[in-house]
Amino acid sequence: MTLLARKIRLIMKLRRCGITDTAVLGAIERVPREAFIPPMFHDQAYEDIALPIGCHQTISQPLTVAMMTQELRVNDRHKVLEIGTGSGYQAAILAKLCRRVYSIERHKPLLMLAEQRFNDLRVRNLTCKAADGMKGWIEQAPFDRIIVTAAASLEPPQPLLDQLNLNGIMILPMGRDKSSQFIYRITRREHGFETEELMPTRFVPLLPNIARNEPEITPEEIAQERAAEQAAAAAPETNDAEEDDFDSGLRAVSRLLQPA
Repeated sequence: MTLLARKIRLIMKLRRCGITDTAVLGAIERVPREAFIPPMFHDQAYEDIALPIGCHQTISQPLTVAMMTQELRVNDRHKVLEIGTGSGYQAAILAKLCRRVYSIERHKPLLMLAEQRFNDLRVRNLTCKAADGMKGWIEQAPFDRIIVTAAASLEPPQPLLDQLNLNGIMILPMGRDKSSQFIYRITRREHGFETEELMPTRFVPLLPNIARNEPEITPEEIAQERAAEQAAAAAPETNDAEEDDFDSGLRAVSRLLQPA
């Protein structure tokens, strides 16, 4: 099965699992997940699973990305802050949906690779930096939306709450450990903050400061890594009997992405 056929299958699954926002489905259809993962995992790019990306981090499973994005209720007028750039996949999805994305990553090697991917994909409405995400980005605050892709322990970092606009929404996982984590939606109102529990999840912990003692990565190494990723993405794919219905699958996805 080709990557495109796998993408069709994934989008259909997301729709069955409750992802009904056609803008979110459209963004997932347009952003190549295989561009954000190591080459050895390209055949799993459109499986609904998390995959390792280095620095003990993962790219979240597509259903989690889609659900968090849908619950963020973002539109093309919003300025969005993302905590945890990681591979860059979630940020690239958001960039298709909002006016501007600001993304913070504490692992410099991951950030450098993500920035190269953004450049290769010509994502222009996205700005990143290496910093302590728990402190937010005060120079660019306030934000209409904030999304956190690592789990806070018991409550959101106060600087992130302070940097959220009135009627703004924050989506983040919280929990004492991975067995008790839930994704929450927090909305800022005039009288305070409203919190809604959405679904159970498992994320790496939200940690302070820039990660230390990580190997430096040179521009040449970044270029080699991206060249390997691009070569893997361009490699010939094996057809099988499942692709006999490929054209009808494309038509089905087209219908799914039409407004209800």
